[in-house]
Amino acid sequence: MTTENLVSATNLHKHFGETRAVDGVSLNIPAGQIFGLVGPDGAGKTTTLRLIVGALKMDKGSVEICGYDVEKHVENARSQIGYLSQRFSMYEDLTVLENIRFFAEIRGLTSGEWLPRSMEILEFVGLGNFKDRRAGQLSGGMKQKLGLATALVTRPRVLLLDEPTTGVDPVTRQDFWQLVIRLVSTPLSKDEAQGVSVIITTPYMDEASRCHRVAFMQRGRIIADGAPSALRAEYNERILELRGQNLNLLRRLAAQDEDVEDVHAFGDRLHLRVRANTAQAVMKRLPNEVQKDGAHVDEIRIIPPVLEDVFIALLEQDSND
Repeated sequence: MTTENLVSATNLHKHFGETRAVDGVSLNIPAGQIFGLVGPDGAGKTTTLRLIVGALKMDKGSVEICGYDVEKHVENARSQIGYLSQRFSMYEDLTVLENIRFFAEIRGLTSGEWLPRSMEILEFVGLGNFKDRRAGQLSGGMKQKLGLATALVTRPRVLLLDEPTTGVDPVTRQDFWQLVIRLVSTPLSKDEAQGVSVIITTPYMDEASRCHRVAFMQRGRIIADGAPSALRAEYNERILELRGQNLNLLRRLAAQDEDVEDVHAFGDRLHLRVRANTAQAVMKRLPNEVQKDGAHVDEIRIIPPVLEDVFIALLEQDSND
């Protein structure tokens, strides 16, 4: 993985009235890296992408794409970017290939450039046998792949994906991610051997864990940034999994323990975040404590933290600052 930064964003600010949609965001993303922007709705993820691509004018800050300043050399910068928005819209009466042609020619590509490139991309995303099918007849997963194909037709070095898997089924999400991982690890052609970088926004923690690096956003700010494994390591030996009867009662009673910082339901069990170096003590006393109030613990054990645990802790810490 090269250390060349394809995206350098410094101290980005964007306000809408009194709302600080983006509040001092800085990013440096090298080639060959999948970078995840993660956060709840309204955290500032989409606005950050729009500032990077130059679709919104920043109030303060700077962005360089492959060395081009987005404000001073906007066309050069945009020529390096492929952008798939949340609401990608295609022409349903046109075929798959005609849709790609439309987006390619808008970007100034000649038929000698876009046609061989399009066939290469369609094979890559698994639509090679559907090039003559009308877009309106595609399944949801195929439409998503067509959106990715249109974003790749100009050979971008930076790919921006704004919640591309929201609302699709788990199998389609898996297929899409396999395409993104292949795109970064195995360039489509020798012309792209220098590598690409991907910025993806997602509300899904399982997707965030696939990224090389993740930034958690809240209220327009990045509150943590690092490799998923490093972020999880901060909470090693601090997450307990509890199973038992009457989860609502167990949750309320567990939260009363002096060493338990937070309790959240994960399906049919609870995750308890405890203070550092107290896990063994909590596991020893909590079953007896809750039994006095009519609850019962079937099992309590230390588990490796997942990104949901990390994000919940970070949001709570940020709200208390």
